[in-house]
Amino acid sequence: MLTTRPGNWWCGDLHPTRFTALSAAPVYRKIYPVTRNILREVARQYHDWVEHSAPKWGVEIVDDPKGRRDDFVQPYFANAQPDQVVVILKAREPAGIMTAIGAGKKWHLETKYRWVKQYNFYLQDAEWGAMFVRVCPYFPFSTRICLNQHHWLAHKMMQAGIRFTQSGNAFRRCSDPAALQDMADSLTANDLTRCGHKWLKRLIPFFSGPERRQHGCWHQLFFSQVEYCENLIFRRRAALDQLSDRLLDANRNLGRPDKLTVIFGRRITKRYSGKLQTEIEDLHLGNPVMRSYYKNGFAKHYVRDHDVLRFETASNDVKGDYGINKAVENLVPLREKLQGITERYQNVQQDILETFLDRGELRKLAEPTRLTGKRIPGLKLDHARQLAVMSSLVRFSHVAAGDTFTTAELQAAAAEALGITVERCPLSALRYELWKLRAKGLVEKLPHSRRYRLLPNGYRICLLFLKLFDKIYAPLTAGLLHPYPGDRTMTDDRLHQLDKLYQSVAAALDELVAAVGLKLAA
Repeated sequence: MLTTRPGNWWCGDLHPTRFTALSAAPVYRKIYPVTRNILREVARQYHDWVEHSAPKWGVEIVDDPKGRRDDFVQPYFANAQPDQVVVILKAREPAGIMTAIGAGKKWHLETKYRWVKQYNFYLQDAEWGAMFVRVCPYFPFSTRICLNQHHWLAHKMMQAGIRFTQSGNAFRRCSDPAALQDMADSLTANDLTRCGHKWLKRLIPFFSGPERRQHGCWHQLFFSQVEYCENLIFRRRAALDQLSDRLLDANRNLGRPDKLTVIFGRRITKRYSGKLQTEIEDLHLGNPVMRSYYKNGFAKHYVRDHDVLRFETASNDVKGDYGINKAVENLVPLREKLQGITERYQNVQQDILETFLDRGELRKLAEPTRLTGKRIPGLKLDHARQLAVMSSLVRFSHVAAGDTFTTAELQAAAAEALGITVERCPLSALRYELWKLRAKGLVEKLPHSRRYRLLPNGYRICLLFLKLFDKIYAPLTAGLLHPYPGDRTMTDDRLHQLDKLYQSVAAALDELVAAVGLKLAA
């Protein structure tokens, strides 16, 4: 979105003057001093010009509607022709206006911000498509121009004969994606200023052509609000919902200063005074919006048009937020800055989307199972007899035999794992452990047979339980609770490789505890 501010309004002996509002070539007269009544007359005549021009253009002047303006004006664009004004919204909004202070022959001018009636000209530009120009009728006619590059790109692709499908601010399909990217990168500041000055000249008939050329009486265009977005389009809404839910759940710590420093590329120190937080907003779009604030801008992601995940960066003060001057001539460095922020925002999101995220599966294995009215105990990570049976199940002999076995074939291996004799390891106890594994869908009993089969997921879960206990839980617990006294004095180069790795795990656990927000007892 572009905002204009006057350039050299006071060149030579030129003073603000009354203009013939309905004339195709406005007439200017030198008036001095500039009083409050003169400025009011200028505004009145602009109001009259709009009231008389609207019927000539065949458009309505309507009051500010309730709800989203974009939705309200959409029907007016149905049969719009190039460079046609389709509707004018009249709304009371804040604007910078010139005020006259004084009395008699002593007057001076000051700029003040006031809430005044302004005109929003919604129009169909020949190059930019749907856009609007907001004009304040009070001198110096401060203006806001809203341009959307997606519409500009659609026009360029139609001219080039490229087939595409567009939905809002997203291109779903394109016959030549490389050409589309080249067109997007080809936008220049001249494209913005050419469109802006074309409509400023038409909608603000205050200066004649010679005065614009000779005295430099133009509006200067600068960035008021900018938005940069990237769209991820999903084939299935269910996959998008799952990802969106995970992002909302995993973004709890995204508002920390270290995370926002990475995203926005600006160091956050004690002198920082702007908004600094991440919050979830419900904007009645079907899915919540996750927004991370930094000064006058933010980065956010949300779901649009059913299957689009949009990442967007916006700012209302590019100078204060990113250190880039607001003039439209700085389009290229500003675009690079916004693109970098959007990419880093996605990278941070990727970092927090762990693939191995706890979804309660381990807890479900430990919970009892109810089958045909019977309560079957769950699986425990440290149950000795259960681990012994699992150790027997993954023996190579059973795998080579096609994963089938009988309870008797497990007895010797289970007793060996428990360190007891076969007589002290009854078959009934082994059947009980197999009963628990069958309830979790890890082992199945062959029909009309005494043989069992270890299922693929059963093999994986057995290995996981065994390795967690034998190689992780048990040795780490021993090393933490009862380490060998001599190991503390041994240098790192003399430690066994496994001992080094265990020490690394112990150190990483301390870092993990700190990262997830847990505090160790003193």
